[in-house]
Amino acid sequence: MDKLRKICLILFCLVLLSVSSFISSAEIQDDYAPILYFEKNECCYPVDVSYLLGESPLDAVSKLKTINIEGNTVYYIDNPAGTVNDNGVIDDYKSKMSQYGYTVYYIVNTSVSGYTFIQYWMFYAFNDGEHNRHEGDWEMVEVVIPDSGEKWVGYSQHYSGQKATWDLVEKQGDHIKVYVARGSHANYLRSYSGKLGIASDIVADNGKILFPDDYKLVKLSDQIWLNYNFLWGEVSSAEDIIMGNAGPQGPKYRQDMNGNLMWDGITWGNSLLPANEILFIFEWFLYNFVTIFVALTVVSLGVILYRIYRRHKKYGLGPRVVSMFYIDGFNLKSIGNILCFVGIIVAIVGLFNQWYVVSADINVPDILTTGRFDLLTIDGLNGVQITIPSSSGLTPMGTMFFPFSLIILIGFVFMILGTVGLHLSRKLGKKYLYRGIKLIVVIIVLILAIMAIGFITGLIGDTSNGSNYIFDLLNALSSNPFGGTYAFSVSEGGISGQINVDWNLGFGAILILLSGFILVIAGVLEIVANKTFFEPKQLDDKSRKPGYEPPEPSKESDLQVEDIEEDS
Repeated sequence: MDKLRKICLILFCLVLLSVSSFISSAEIQDDYAPILYFEKNECCYPVDVSYLLGESPLDAVSKLKTINIEGNTVYYIDNPAGTVNDNGVIDDYKSKMSQYGYTVYYIVNTSVSGYTFIQYWMFYAFNDGEHNRHEGDWEMVEVVIPDSGEKWVGYSQHYSGQKATWDLVEKQGDHIKVYVARGSHANYLRSYSGKLGIASDIVADNGKILFPDDYKLVKLSDQIWLNYNFLWGEVSSAEDIIMGNAGPQGPKYRQDMNGNLMWDGITWGNSLLPANEILFIFEWFLYNFVTIFVALTVVSLGVILYRIYRRHKKYGLGPRVVSMFYIDGFNLKSIGNILCFVGIIVAIVGLFNQWYVVSADINVPDILTTGRFDLLTIDGLNGVQITIPSSSGLTPMGTMFFPFSLIILIGFVFMILGTVGLHLSRKLGKKYLYRGIKLIVVIIVLILAIMAIGFITGLIGDTSNGSNYIFDLLNALSSNPFGGTYAFSVSEGGISGQINVDWNLGFGAILILLSGFILVIAGVLEIVANKTFFEPKQLDDKSRKPGYEPPEPSKESDLQVEDIEEDS
């Protein structure tokens, strides 16, 4: 009897373990289902594909269209509510959003030995990104669970994405947090990401939040449309595909820029750039740069004004107030001040000219032939700008704004305010010297950033397996940052032609460098002159008493007192 009980107990435990394992496997997609954070001005949210395809296969067939592109028949689903040139699709979706609710598709894949990966696919009615617009939008995040080792994730971002180890992922329990860029729906690991790169994505956690209980989690492999290869939005030409204005391919066919199928989660995920804490810090700094800059500007202005007040109380501000205006005759201090004005003017002119230029000339017969045009420019007003040619002319593809001009101009304002009431030329010279060095450093940092491109491309991928024109070009550019040329022939898929690229340090950067050196020379002249612009007023009321004769201070003690006052 005891043996029978033991056997029954063992069988019961085995059954319980089997059921538990089955339940765990069946619900693994629920365990990691993402929490989606949207920016407050987002218009489109993950929706059931029936919004576009219709409620029956016949509805989908009626919307299916074809276009012949370079001898190939391309199938696409056209949303009749609008085009990429208007907000018809967005308005239509918003009017039906309550009807369709929110949907996220999933697939649990164990086809790769040693791995289980769960993909969550989101379909959006319209992509209204910062630099492209198209009907339909498919994005994906995945959780990769190896049989041994740490879990990791992959988040899709435009034609690529980002991967991260499990400890770097923000989570609620095991539910991964995904920050969705406004309009483009690229997925990010942090709410302050998106500013790094040419996409200029706007990301935040100040809008709608979709928790797993807020959306339907639908099994992707059960969908009859999964195996059909068509574009999920209107396409008018091959140029639309190149420019990112065509609907995307569906989950099973979508590729990244390297040709990796996102459906193959391991290969695709391993090809992504890895996230790290240093990158997050840099992204946080870029995201909050304006706030930080304004705060530092206000604090610095307060410190400068306080110093001017102390200077006024102790020494007076002199007859000309701003020490840069002490120009009287042909002498070192006057020449130094004149050079300072010249340096400021040269720098301002430099802000309105290009700092770095990469130009191209494309000659691909029957496809695209251009004259010389600026492919990439960096300047003080607009930051980084990328432009590519199209049949309608030059088209902006990306911008990474950085307010170089604002920083330099405010720096000059601070320098001028800092010269108010200075009565010693050596102190004025130090201010010129520091400002000149800072201008030179700006251009040095730019050159170092160009040189670093080769290192970054090495992290992105291995180009040893065949020719890769883009990587070869970037490596050539980083090897010769001051200027160079690179020419290559294109011969793929029946298309052949020649592309010539050249680059150089722009006139604006040369002017900024020249301005820096002029200010350094001006500073040296003021320091060497070692003159007094005006006699400071007495330091206390005692000196005003009749018959009082103040002691003659030694040059050493005078220097120490003034230096302490200036540095405080």
